[in-house]
Amino acid sequence: MKVIFLNTSDFFYDLPKELIAQTPAEPRDSSRLLLLDRNNGEIIHKHFYDIIDYLEEGDCLIANDSRVLPARIFGSKLNTGANVEFLLLKQVKENTWETLCKPGKKAKPGTEFIFGDGLMRATVKEVKDDGNRIVEFECDDNFYTTLDKIGQMPLPPYITEKLDDKERYQTVYSNELGSAAAPTAGLHFTTELMDRIQAKGIKIGYVTLHVGLGTFRPVKVDDVTKHKMHSEHYEIPQETVDIINETKKKGKRVIAVGTTSCRTLESVATEYGEIKACDGWTDIFIYPGYDFKVLDGLITNFHLPESTLIMLVSAFAGYDSIMNAYKVAVDERYRFFSFGDAMMIV
Repeated sequence: MKVIFLNTSDFFYDLPKELIAQTPAEPRDSSRLLLLDRNNGEIIHKHFYDIIDYLEEGDCLIANDSRVLPARIFGSKLNTGANVEFLLLKQVKENTWETLCKPGKKAKPGTEFIFGDGLMRATVKEVKDDGNRIVEFECDDNFYTTLDKIGQMPLPPYITEKLDDKERYQTVYSNELGSAAAPTAGLHFTTELMDRIQAKGIKIGYVTLHVGLGTFRPVKVDDVTKHKMHSEHYEIPQETVDIINETKKKGKRVIAVGTTSCRTLESVATEYGEIKACDGWTDIFIYPGYDFKVLDGLITNFHLPESTLIMLVSAFAGYDSIMNAYKVAVDERYRFFSFGDAMMIV
């Protein structure tokens, strides 16, 4: 990896608060699309439904089919009735989860809580060094069925408006339950648009990467190379491997839908020297200087300043091109972040 020396502050940009999207576009594919040519930095402004015009027969899209858990639950402390909020982060074993608890001082080891008028009960087992809790849950019905009844979507903190329809924070192709945040680049696709894309001769394959809240964790070191990434679980099936290999063999493009799909593909290629059917954990950190092994294109949203995600897209498109594209997007009043508009880099 050829390291290009950049500081975290180099990835800062000014974003007016009113450009942070609070609600999803309706319909999904009506969001705006900024097309960026990574060879010359040229920018074209379109809508997401126009994306089919920039995909060629024989290309493939690789998307993350992870489904978001309604992982935010509100309950009370047994005996005292004190209010508490739990956010499920990562499954440790059956019905035991690493959990973010607020307020944390109420969640000491051995403390018991109830949620949903008793539909779910919880006991704190351990407090980790970072303050997260290991919590064991009990319920009479299936855990996930109960969670669906009582849980709310774990929207990022910059979204303050209530989401009436939980499905709007899921992609239309979400299938594998396990994420604490949505793979948001995929939110722009409708079933109809995907049908049209496939009818044009573009294959769609899926990987699964369960998105953790570490995605939103700020980079707190000045030297980008010193940042430690969170770890997330991924899986890539043989069917997807075959689609990628066939696409490469034909000399066509592999285009990742979102940074999570990108990180999955590049993790596997980095570890094994090829794309193969496998599953595991990845903490790959992609920043300028990284040598991409699989990707020919990337569909993504507009990311937070100084985040690992803006560093990833800068690695793919080039630092100067991305920082210029973001400035243009601000000037053109694009909508930013999870419910915001999209960018396609080829």
